[in-house]
Amino acid sequence: MDLDNVRQMMTSAEQNLVLLESLIPASEKLYVWSYDQDGRFIATSCPEAERDILEQAFQILGGREKLIAYAKEADNNRPQIIGTPIGMQWALSYETARDRSLFFAIGPVFYAYPQERHLREGLRDYTGTRENAVWVSKLMRLLPVLPVMSYALFTRYVLLVHNMMTGQQLDLDAFSITQALQTGQAAESVGGRDRNKVYLSERAMLQMVRNGDINYYGVLQGSIRLSPGVPVQGQDPLRQVKTSIVVFTTLVSRAAMEGGLSPEIAYPLGDSYIQSVESCRDSGELNALAHAMYHDFIYRVHHLRSNPNYSHAIQKCCDYIELSLDRKIRTADLAALVGYTEYYLTEKFKKETGQSVSSYIRYAKVERAKVMLISTEQSIREIAEALAFNTVNYFIQCFRDTTGYTPAQYRKRFRGA
Repeated sequence: MDLDNVRQMMTSAEQNLVLLESLIPASEKLYVWSYDQDGRFIATSCPEAERDILEQAFQILGGREKLIAYAKEADNNRPQIIGTPIGMQWALSYETARDRSLFFAIGPVFYAYPQERHLREGLRDYTGTRENAVWVSKLMRLLPVLPVMSYALFTRYVLLVHNMMTGQQLDLDAFSITQALQTGQAAESVGGRDRNKVYLSERAMLQMVRNGDINYYGVLQGSIRLSPGVPVQGQDPLRQVKTSIVVFTTLVSRAAMEGGLSPEIAYPLGDSYIQSVESCRDSGELNALAHAMYHDFIYRVHHLRSNPNYSHAIQKCCDYIELSLDRKIRTADLAALVGYTEYYLTEKFKKETGQSVSSYIRYAKVERAKVMLISTEQSIREIAEALAFNTVNYFIQCFRDTTGYTPAQYRKRFRGA
């Protein structure tokens, strides 16, 4: 990269950073750092007195490598939270303009006040050289003034930065489920939560596993907003995350067994993930591991419950339907998916499943509506619209024909069960 391009990028980055400084309260001390796609530092809103120490922290604790990996991802259109062994969190975002890209790190922050002994233990592996030992000493002196904020507040600031830089209008769904899971902080406080809603949302979350429901993201995201899992409290941030994911893994493995997964498979699989959790020294790695675990168990149950007598084409149609419950599904779309004519597909689908395409779609939507009725506060109309029914009355009719209850009756009967 030539010097003129660097100057142009630096000017653009510095202008954007000045604007961002005006949007984030100075009292929060939440800084934004800009890098090129190779991880070279360009500019920051951080004061000069803290700049070198925190830039070194980002480099030494693995932030640079993660930023480079993020820059190379084909699907990096969402902000991403990364962690460190000492519970220090950053978020990554980007800006693309004039045939070049700038990448941004927002942070650092802690979700809870760090304890000195845990920090020193987490930084032990970074004191091998005299230079690093000096850096650790400076970082320790600086840590008390770094921001401590909830996951919910941090993600809101990150979205503010990301949306302004990219022109996107993302909401909190932009953050992956496991980013909420890894923090244990998505709900502001245990005392501020409606425990009945938490219970219902957690029950719905595990029901996704029992059902082998591969379209789990939307429902689970809503559940995570109410409850990120077990609200473990402690002074060691990494230990908090590990404990929460261990408990979550245990619950998921039990739900998978209830869904039909053999104990001979579920127990060793759960133990393997728990051992991997204990071996992690980075909350970013735990994030990926939790997502892999949840996905793994759901797909194992899904494949177990898939009818072995279905042909590949019909199973592909069934999977497509499960993943498309939020929109209108046409037989023509399914036929194009598997390369059949509509007539041939409808005949083959009815022969293998025992149901017409339209009946199968209605049944799948009603099954999803059941979960939404007992785990969300959405109205009957909102659920009907979310599942792409033509009218509320048609939704009610389909639901009653399938379950014997109206949606309101079902919610009243089973919500507290």
